[in-house]
Amino acid sequence: MASIGHFAKILALSAALAATGAGAAAAGTLDTVRQDKTIRLAVRADAPPFSYRDVGGEPAGFMVDLCRAVATGLAAQLNLDQLKVVFVPVTAEDRFDAIETGKADLLCEPTSATLSRREKVDFSIPTFVDGASLLVKGEGPSDLAALAGKKVGVLGGTTTEKGLRDTLATLKINAEVVPAATHEDGIKQLEDGAVAAYFADRAILAWLASKASDPSKLRLANDYLSIEPYALALPRGDSDFRLAVDRALSHIYNGGGIALVFAKTFGPQMQPSETIKTLYLVSALPD
Repeated sequence: MASIGHFAKILALSAALAATGAGAAAAGTLDTVRQDKTIRLAVRADAPPFSYRDVGGEPAGFMVDLCRAVATGLAAQLNLDQLKVVFVPVTAEDRFDAIETGKADLLCEPTSATLSRREKVDFSIPTFVDGASLLVKGEGPSDLAALAGKKVGVLGGTTTEKGLRDTLATLKINAEVVPAATHEDGIKQLEDGAVAAYFADRAILAWLASKASDPSKLRLANDYLSIEPYALALPRGDSDFRLAVDRALSHIYNGGGIALVFAKTFGPQMQPSETIKTLYLVSALPD
């Protein structure tokens, strides 16, 4: 009888542990957001026009405004009268750590969705598509082949830097890659002649050039040298939260809200390309 009693205790303990584990698994990001009535958005200060600080020091940019709209959609799904938004500052180096460690719920910056990154985080449906290009001074080199023997700047610690190094190696172009701490530092190096070109996503380059000390001296290359699909990074394995975010994004795309977000960031001087329009059309999921 003693052995039966001991076995019964083991079964009871196993059941209790299983119940505890199930409860922990159920208490995902969406439950925490509902309970705290707060969502934490990770934002950058150095990735304009997608995620940066405006003149008043407040988070701004396309991805920041899109995440604000997503937060409004999540509040509606959770039947919350109000959902508090808390901004969590991150850098290019620690942005994914903020999601992995639970410091932030959603990464709101120009995040390229890649398979290797999906080993650590999950991604929403696509939010933007861009491609890397070159920004040069005047008649500077406007293609990679012309960079042979020259220095080219790029934001350090990004997929753009890796893509640049891989492409130069594949094409056997002997150019020196100079990582920059921020895009602003990279543009200053270009203006000062420390690098012959600066390599980044095209929308970012267009924005940076418009804010330069003398935009007329800078020229954007015509060609896309890579394609970068953007998405919002979120906790890996949290399917309920990802579904809620995708639902919010789909409503924004289908309801025309994305046009307002786009216009606020880029203004009338930049219209969405046919590629971007198609992206929103095919990415939006029906209820």
